[in-house]
Amino acid sequence: MRVFVTGHTGFKGAWLTMWLAHHGHEVGGLALDPLPGSLFERADVVESLAFDQRADIRDQAAVLEAVYAFAPDVLVHMAAQSLVRPSYAEPRLTVETNVLGTLSVLEALSKSNSAKAAIIVTTDKVYRNVGSTSGYVEDDPLGGHDPYSASKAMADILTSSWAASFPGRAIATARAGNVIGGGDISTDRLLPDVFRALRAKETVRLRNPNAVRPWQHVLDCLSGYLSLVDALRHGLGDGSWNFGPDPSAVRTVRETADLAIDLWGRDATWEADTDEHQHEAEVLTLDASKARSKLGWNDRLDYRSAIEWTVEWERRVVAGESPASVTLEQIVRFEDLGRPA
Repeated sequence: MRVFVTGHTGFKGAWLTMWLAHHGHEVGGLALDPLPGSLFERADVVESLAFDQRADIRDQAAVLEAVYAFAPDVLVHMAAQSLVRPSYAEPRLTVETNVLGTLSVLEALSKSNSAKAAIIVTTDKVYRNVGSTSGYVEDDPLGGHDPYSASKAMADILTSSWAASFPGRAIATARAGNVIGGGDISTDRLLPDVFRALRAKETVRLRNPNAVRPWQHVLDCLSGYLSLVDALRHGLGDGSWNFGPDPSAVRTVRETADLAIDLWGRDATWEADTDEHQHEAEVLTLDASKARSKLGWNDRLDYRSAIEWTVEWERRVVAGESPASVTLEQIVRFEDLGRPA
């Protein structure tokens, strides 16, 4: 299978590229250059690629040219401005990247002679957040309080309207959030911020200790995307899909930071960041019953295991092990969890 991944130089993109290449699939990608110190760079993910184009997802001509040149069977669109707080500072960039970038991918899909299916990755933040603790389902109303959430809701609506207006390709949106795992260096994400503080022997600062989030390991999230790819290739799976963890993994920022610090094994503390910050949702959870019942997808790592695997990756790499080797080892171990005993 030939898979074209946008955003392949990012955190999830690097994990997905390595996983697909490990199984012999040909992977092509279009993205901006990776951030210094990223997993893509440290694990030399470029060696896993059959095609690598560096361009802005907003560049329609570049996207069309790359998809035409690689001739994929499937598109997985993950390129995005993916953080809430930077969206307040750069709302236009956020909207253009997440909405017009998605339009570039949809246009390329429609004009491709090879691609038959696409997954457009959005986020759990597309839902109109009314403080529900029962978990949002796929047909709940969309919304978006901040520019990032609104831009992703727009991309989700655009994808749905495109699928209805221009039939002939299998298209689905995948909604997930608070994905964790080794190699994430993003700012404004809890565990990367915790690890940076621990390595520097500094006090961890938490913006919103009581916020509740669904914590999910990157491999569980990506296994959902791959199950959706399989469904689309078999004529199923159109529409929107949640890939959230079991309700037992819906925990506070405080609890997650405490566990990560404890597993790291250093006498460290955290303090609440009392600076004024822009609005972020206090409670945000997904109901993934649809994916479980119709795709047969399930989480393989529970809440504690997801944190353990993330801390293990960071500690082993800090100790000198190869990021590529540790990543591939965790991929193989994860797959073993899904095999019958």
